[in-house]
Amino acid sequence: MPALPSWLTEPLWDQFATLLPERPVYHPDHPLGCHRPRISDRIIFDKLLQLLRFGCSYEAITDTTCSATTIRNRRDEWIRLGVFARLKQIALESYDRIVGLVLDQIAVDGSITKAPGGGEVAGRSPVDRGKQGLKRSGMTDGYGIPLGRVLAGANRHDSPLLAPTLDRLDDLGPLPDDMTVHLDAGYDSDKTHVLLGERGLHGRIAHKGDKAPIQASRRWHVERTHAWQNAFHRLARCYERRATVIDAFFDLADAIISVRSLIRQSWTTHRWDNRPKRRP
Repeated sequence: MPALPSWLTEPLWDQFATLLPERPVYHPDHPLGCHRPRISDRIIFDKLLQLLRFGCSYEAITDTTCSATTIRNRRDEWIRLGVFARLKQIALESYDRIVGLVLDQIAVDGSITKAPGGGEVAGRSPVDRGKQGLKRSGMTDGYGIPLGRVLAGANRHDSPLLAPTLDRLDDLGPLPDDMTVHLDAGYDSDKTHVLLGERGLHGRIAHKGDKAPIQASRRWHVERTHAWQNAFHRLARCYERRATVIDAFFDLADAIISVRSLIRQSWTTHRWDNRPKRRP
């Protein structure tokens, strides 16, 4: 069973492959030049997609094509080269160029998921009997395209994570002069209002004690994005211990979400080779 449909996997791989450096099939320093050839990057890429989508272990996804150690080593190599972060940035720029990011309306919210293995950014979860959990403070545009995130332990409150989350806006280039940030009641404090004022941002914050459906504001977009990310089981139940690896998987998931939304929204307005016969 493929992790993703071909109309989504192929454009992702085409862009991912251009970011990889040239590597010889055989190591040039080998005296005989006849040792085992280097495993294809495409095989490792497909394995990482399966790991992200299904959430299985490295050992469970291995077969005759490659080992778990090869997957981990190639993953770490690509992380050092910044390939995952660059792929996510290119997907975001492509979406902005073709469809357009809704940056005058952004939303920020936190989401707690399980982290049974603990790790660098895990903490005691207040909603899971003190078990290890991971919190991500995510930011999206007005449609729900993920713009950035901050990882922290599940015991961290959402409010202190707002400033580093908004710092991710610096990676987006020119921003609208009038921007509104939609937040839930957990951010309702004088400190939040001061923070938004210093950055020239308007805040639409739910008031503590007032019961209002989430559909009453544009906060539901970030909640939907959290659901999109949790559909990747490696993010919904995180066994990775290093923050760099977790960020890499999040970058890959965000790139998939951005490209998927780009194809869906441009299907009725654009024509291209290998365009899906039906709207995704």
